[in-house]
Amino acid sequence: MPSYTAPLDDMLFLFEKLRDNKNYNELEKYNEVNSDLVKDILEEAAKINQNLLLPLALAGDENPAKLENGVVRTPPGYKEAYNKYIEDGWISLSCDPKYGGQGMPKTVSAFFDEMLSSTSLSFKLYSELTIGAYNCLLHHASDETKDKYLPKMVEGKWSGTMCLTEPVCGTDLGMLKTKAVEQADGTFKISGQKIFITSGDHDLTENIIHLVIARAADSPSGTKGISLFLVPKFIVNEDGSIGPRNGISTGSVEHKMGIKGSATCVLNFDEATGYLIGTKNRGLNQMFTMMNLERILVGIQGLGISEIAYQNSLAYAKERKQGKTNNTKSTNGADFIIEHADIRKSLLNMKSIIEGERALCFWLSQQTEVSLNHPDEKIKQEASDYVSLMTPVVKSLFTDLAMEITSDAMQIHGGYGFTKDQGIEQLYRDNRITPIYEGTNSVQAADLVFRKLSNKNGNIINKFLEMVKTECDSKNEKVKPYSKEFNYYLDILYKFTGWIEDKSKIEKDDVSAAANDYLKTLGYVSLAYSWIKVLDVSFTDYESNKEFYEDKINTAKFYFDKVLPRAEFHYKSAISGSSNIMNFRFN
Repeated sequence: MPSYTAPLDDMLFLFEKLRDNKNYNELEKYNEVNSDLVKDILEEAAKINQNLLLPLALAGDENPAKLENGVVRTPPGYKEAYNKYIEDGWISLSCDPKYGGQGMPKTVSAFFDEMLSSTSLSFKLYSELTIGAYNCLLHHASDETKDKYLPKMVEGKWSGTMCLTEPVCGTDLGMLKTKAVEQADGTFKISGQKIFITSGDHDLTENIIHLVIARAADSPSGTKGISLFLVPKFIVNEDGSIGPRNGISTGSVEHKMGIKGSATCVLNFDEATGYLIGTKNRGLNQMFTMMNLERILVGIQGLGISEIAYQNSLAYAKERKQGKTNNTKSTNGADFIIEHADIRKSLLNMKSIIEGERALCFWLSQQTEVSLNHPDEKIKQEASDYVSLMTPVVKSLFTDLAMEITSDAMQIHGGYGFTKDQGIEQLYRDNRITPIYEGTNSVQAADLVFRKLSNKNGNIINKFLEMVKTECDSKNEKVKPYSKEFNYYLDILYKFTGWIEDKSKIEKDDVSAAANDYLKTLGYVSLAYSWIKVLDVSFTDYESNKEFYEDKINTAKFYFDKVLPRAEFHYKSAISGSSNIMNFRFN
């Protein structure tokens, strides 16, 4: 089983030193959330993750969730851990105090999400979807509905799901077949089948609150006719008590490559009682509140799995001897593999990407809070635009790079990495779903180039590029060489953006073929932006913590030398066009 130590030093560094976002610091609701409080929270979070949740990863892999006599059973240890988890209030961390939450900002809960992703992704998914459903209801449900359902969800006694995918549709939800028939009392009868439903059924909570998209009888076809319904596993009585079982049954639990402890279900809705959320035919817009949050969280999943893969690779490289280096330090045998240049390069590649991702994630968490809570509508909208732009980048880049990192981790472990003994192959398998669910990474890339870049006539991407250019123009002389390098790649991104804009008018296949390359280019430049912010602090505060900041500076140097050049490769690959691709005749 892999070991894990929460990277508290790096997390606290970000919270203490990169919390200089003026708009974020203007949020009065977080005035009392200081470094000491965050330190206490994260230290407790580290304890429950390292001691209680980490062993669940192996337990869930060896004893997957299963359907027995109509009941979905979670792996051994899950129920006990879940009860402790909710008893300590971890689900409520970032929820509204009005409904029993602790009211912590997403800058804090994102760190906790990363820890959970590192220790046991399968376990995490049971509460992650609850928080997603909570956020959707918080923004779109009536006060009566919120008062009835949210306190129990925040407490963790009830869980939540997101029911979109059907046998006939996944990406193209306009083809959905699930029907909603209105009743005389204003409720709806929901009938249809949903597949690949994460945490669709289980034995951890008293009730499961399904958020289901369906088409009402009088609604138009396509996505314009989709509505959102709350469909509980058990009907909730007027007094809040649990009533009879609703018309929902579990058809099967999927047998998966990874995240085996997570119950991925086929759900059958047979005239189940549902309650309309918000306005009819606006369901997809409402569901996107949940989906966009989930996409960022999936990116954090990739980050978390990358972190534990790196930690175990580093530890193994320090204790495994194999071969002699060019500058061997051994007189009577092999050298530790960490002395080999190729191994060191792989480890530094992991480290520079992970720490850059964590910094970018912290910035995005700040922007998310500003988009939700800032009193100035103009500032609020600008932050919302940045979050919208970066959501597909974080989801796709972080998960793709997690595949690279877990693969390299297996390689560092050699033959042992291919066995179950070290647990590295499980990290690879568990992560493999992250580029797929919540919208495949190719779909995310297409969404970025065909929709996000053209939003507001390209104003969002242009404002973002101007913002990072301004913020990376450091006055610190030691940062300036990095800023100069950054500007070189930023210019490439400007050219790439213009090329996408031009090609969108004349040759959409070129844009489609270039979509992933553009997303990667934007992602690598955005990570460099985060590293510039880290470098500014590192050089300024160097004397206060020489060892820590020296590590940061050297890691950043590796990123700029060895990782950031990938951005130019993606640009050059993309602008070669699509004619060869589209004209190729497959036999």
